[in-house]
Amino acid sequence: MFEMIVNPKKAERRPWEMFFVGLFYASLAVVLVNWVFAGDTVLSKYLGVLVVTFTVMFSLPFVYYTIRLEEKKVSPKTGSFSIIHEHKRALLAFMWLFFGFVIAFSFWYIVLDSSASFTAQIETFCLINRPSNVDQCVTEYGVNKAQLTGNVSGTGRLISIFTNNLYVLIFTLIFSLLFGAGVIFILAWNASVIAAAIGIFAKSQLVALPLGIARYALHGIPEIAAYFTVALAGGMVSVAVIKHELGTEKFWEVLEDSLHLIIISIAVLFIAALLEVYVTTLIF
Repeated sequence: MFEMIVNPKKAERRPWEMFFVGLFYASLAVVLVNWVFAGDTVLSKYLGVLVVTFTVMFSLPFVYYTIRLEEKKVSPKTGSFSIIHEHKRALLAFMWLFFGFVIAFSFWYIVLDSSASFTAQIETFCLINRPSNVDQCVTEYGVNKAQLTGNVSGTGRLISIFTNNLYVLIFTLIFSLLFGAGVIFILAWNASVIAAAIGIFAKSQLVALPLGIARYALHGIPEIAAYFTVALAGGMVSVAVIKHELGTEKFWEVLEDSLHLIIISIAVLFIAALLEVYVTTLIF
């Protein structure tokens, strides 16, 4: 039923509508998981993963058919900018979908009395921000009592952030090559981790939610755009292989298209790291 809600061709004509689809899918996932699994002794420990899994299940048909549609558009190009122009509507649709995920997850993180639905996301946040004291961090953020602490600034932090993000980019590329549209799991997971970070920054107060979103959107938008770009690149190659185009002229066109997208995504990822280190910390 859910795969009939949004048509990829229609979504590319009005990409902003995907924001509301993402908002609905993520909210539905949180509500269903808390309703069905919160009372289970075993599964209640993995609500954060289940929330992401259900969100992915709802979104997978749209992502798959969008990637197929983009693969059909590939033709010989003259440069990278023409490639971005060709695929920009699909990328915008993915970005709006992701933004809907983030807003919904952030809202439910704050509204729910317990942070149990995002325990795994809180642990991931603590591993990144407090690697030397993860257990205490999880406990503090789990009960919404912790204050954000400063990070090392400068070139060292820039290299660290860019390297970590590059690992995610590479993993996203590999995952999209192997599983095509299945890459949405990685992106939905990142949306839930960002949402937990926003909720923590907002100190679980709805009135502070816009400020939390602004803090992470500044560098998060180009960062996630880079992930979606490389996911689209890998997904198109995956679809071309599935369609038995390997070795044909069409396949080499798809591959060339994808390589340009990968190079662009790395450049955008570096810009996002610069924003996070030198701009976000200055404003917030």
